[in-house]
Amino acid sequence: MPVPAVPFTDERLPNGLRLVISEDHLVPVVAVNLWYDVGSKHEVPGKTGFAHLFEHVMFQGSRHVAKAEHFALIQAAGGTMNGTTWLDRTNYFETVPSHQLELALWLEADRLATLLDALSQENLDNQRAVVQNEKRVSYDNQPYGTWQEKMLAHLYPPEHPYHHPTIGSMEDLEAASLDDVRTFFRTYYAPNNAVLSIVGDVDPTRARAWVAQYFGPIPANPAIPPLVVEPLPLTLGGERRETVEDRVPLPRIFAGYRAPALGDGSLYALEIAAQILAGGKGSRLHRRLVREDRIAQDVALFLLPFASGPSIFMGWATVRPEATIEAVEAGFLGELAGLAAGDVTDDELLRAKALIETDELGSLQRVAERADRLSMYATLLDEPDEANRQLERYLSVTAEDVRAACATVLAEDNRVVLTYVPTPGSTGGDEEAGDDEDGASGGPLGDGTMEAGA
Repeated sequence: MPVPAVPFTDERLPNGLRLVISEDHLVPVVAVNLWYDVGSKHEVPGKTGFAHLFEHVMFQGSRHVAKAEHFALIQAAGGTMNGTTWLDRTNYFETVPSHQLELALWLEADRLATLLDALSQENLDNQRAVVQNEKRVSYDNQPYGTWQEKMLAHLYPPEHPYHHPTIGSMEDLEAASLDDVRTFFRTYYAPNNAVLSIVGDVDPTRARAWVAQYFGPIPANPAIPPLVVEPLPLTLGGERRETVEDRVPLPRIFAGYRAPALGDGSLYALEIAAQILAGGKGSRLHRRLVREDRIAQDVALFLLPFASGPSIFMGWATVRPEATIEAVEAGFLGELAGLAAGDVTDDELLRAKALIETDELGSLQRVAERADRLSMYATLLDEPDEANRQLERYLSVTAEDVRAACATVLAEDNRVVLTYVPTPGSTGGDEEAGDDEDGASGGPLGDGTMEAGA
């Protein structure tokens, strides 16, 4: 069966803005997706959380758009929109009826060109408080909510840009000044640091004219500082463990490993491995720990691919009340080690590929997803056509590829184990551990589950 392809054009404006257009007239909607090559990896010590804070600030108005009016105009036009921040990037996106494309482009261009005209101490203080509250609710006071901060800190040394989470620290957020935020915007929010993808029911000639009209006059920043990252070895060089007492309902084991960076072919085999191990009720971990031994409440395993250093392959298992932490850890880590040392059956390989193929084909039906992938691969790998190569690469993975990738990555000397246990006397948090929860990411490469949204 032929693998479906996303046709597109790829060009640059004189000011450096990269424009990707993919025409599809199946339904009268169009997706606008703008990726900026700035994420928490670009932050410096003492100024963490700025990328995410600025994502919030970007919705506070510009010279011609009042506070919250961006949302109101898109919703009144029958569209949807949002923004997200991640270690490697910040993105903003709208999906609108195709006759409203010009509105979406004008809104994005106006805030890129004139956001500082509307930036005030009041807006900064307001959004600082919003982000700090998000950190309290989703991280500090959420059961198991500190796992990402701890996992990143163990897998990456303090001098590495992935050492700290996107949300940043309370102290750094509190210290952020208006001048700090202005400097951050002037440095990274420039057309030559952005990819604009337009996908769907679009007339390319008219779209190019609108982009040239609204984005073309915005000057480039010729002094964007390059990101210099010292390479890390693929393995940690030894196992690292931490026991965390927290207000959690049940104990949970997290295991994380360094994996190759985005663009490495072995990541496809690791995604297949995640499906074999934790992709649904037929997976090895679910079958053994949840259904047969009944010692785990849920299991998960997934890949977090990064572009400027090692990626993370990780997962967790939540311990049932009647089971022991030791039994769950032994079963969880044993299944991972078994895949690295043993065989992958034909049925397991076919099942894993079928799950990924279904997910890929379903995702690519959505114009918003296509736009996001084109922007992602253009930004992180300088190759938007990678969006057309993913499924074929998944389907070409062999059983030996899976075994070899797991043997390299899932080694004891490359492992971080976090063990969350209920604080003595605690009644646990609000999170309910579901009896049938399980999962694996299954692609596409680049989907982040730790990202912060507006």
